[in-house]
Amino acid sequence: MPESPRVRGVAPATVVPMILVTGATGTIGSELVRHLAARGEKVRALTRDPRKARMPADVEVVRGDYLEPASLDAAMSEVTAAFLVGLPGPSAQHDGPLVAAARAAGVGRLVKLSAIGTGDPEVGPTGEWHVEGERAVRESGAQWVVLRPSSFASNTLSWAQALRAGEPVPNMSGAGAQGVVDPRDVAEAAAVALLDERRADRTYTLTGPETISVPGQAQVLAGLLGRPVPTRDLTSDEVRAHVLQWWQDEAVADGVAVSSAFVRRGGNAVVTEDVPRLLGRPARTYREWARDHRGAFEAE
Repeated sequence: MPESPRVRGVAPATVVPMILVTGATGTIGSELVRHLAARGEKVRALTRDPRKARMPADVEVVRGDYLEPASLDAAMSEVTAAFLVGLPGPSAQHDGPLVAAARAAGVGRLVKLSAIGTGDPEVGPTGEWHVEGERAVRESGAQWVVLRPSSFASNTLSWAQALRAGEPVPNMSGAGAQGVVDPRDVAEAAAVALLDERRADRTYTLTGPETISVPGQAQVLAGLLGRPVPTRDLTSDEVRAHVLQWWQDEAVADGVAVSSAFVRRGGNAVVTEDVPRLLGRPARTYREWARDHRGAFEAE
């Protein structure tokens, strides 16, 4: 039988990878979307309210809700790799639907954003928040990567209001130092995990290149701003009250109070080489992050 003219000489179609980013308007998700788009990758961004999302022009924005499985099924359609960001807190019900939708759609690679210390009983309740999600990803049948970042440098953006009012910034962890990590490094590490199959089936703990305490971060900001940045140590009860202002969830507040005490004792003074291992360069320092975001702390 003669060859059909319609297909003669035509190479098989190449499947263009589609990357789904959940939590696309969050701290890491938004950085990841921008980074992937700048690389020319095909990106789909999941958000509960696409009308409010501000994304690069070529990014497909879709609506999805972790509690509405049908919306997740649609978002996962034709996706080759997915970045999974669950809701913070003691409930693990957000991870199950995400992984179930990915499995149903045949997504080949899952990258789960977790947290440093996951599974460590010394961390307290917050150490359990991602345990079930990590397990679901590992047992999904897909290639998987778990990213466990340390405290984000961007957490200090919450100090801006106090600084503008001339008030000391709250210190929940005393002199306890952490391997504070730049969210841009976490996002770039996530991109590598999504695109490079050689990184599959591993857990990476992402930190900055040094440990630094809240007073140390305040000192860095003071040097950049040219004025004092005082801190005020919070008691355990004050930590709970502070967290409740943001989350209004007693279980979250209790968990953060315990984990803050863990950090205060030096329990999270951890530095790894996982960021350099993934990115082929040194991790950014807190000073680099603060220099690039100095304007957020200056008087309006």
